[in-house]
Amino acid sequence: MNLSNTNTQNTTVQWFNRIALFVVFFWFGALKVLGVSPAEQIVSQLHALTLAKFISINIFLPFLGYLECFIGIIWLIPRLTKLAFFLFCCQMATTFLPLLLMPNETWQSLFALSLPGQYIIKNVVLIASAYTIYQAERVQNIELTHLSVN
Repeated sequence: MNLSNTNTQNTTVQWFNRIALFVVFFWFGALKVLGVSPAEQIVSQLHALTLAKFISINIFLPFLGYLECFIGIIWLIPRLTKLAFFLFCCQMATTFLPLLLMPNETWQSLFALSLPGQYIIKNVVLIASAYTIYQAERVQNIELTHLSVN
């Protein structure tokens, strides 16, 4: 097995994942900033259940949109992978809350998700993509450290 080809393939896979995460996060975030997101209703309902006492929806929704755009952008900067992954994980944790806190909107029956529920559960693919990048960066950093010690 040619190590050079493997490294090139790993880098290509990482960049495909980085670009995919950028597109999804920047696009969906921009829709929130512009006030045209199809997720606005479910985000507003979750906000009412959790954060309404602390921040108005008129401030929260654009903030969330800008945060998502920022997360998308920093996925494109390899040296910010740890920050991107941390912010991504925080954001992902909140996206799954409607499955627990809003079952009437996210479930039709046992194992049958509503359309908003399906929109949420597809984030499992984003998690796999982000973890692929994070792990690859971590392994590369370990290898570089190991090489510099030897």
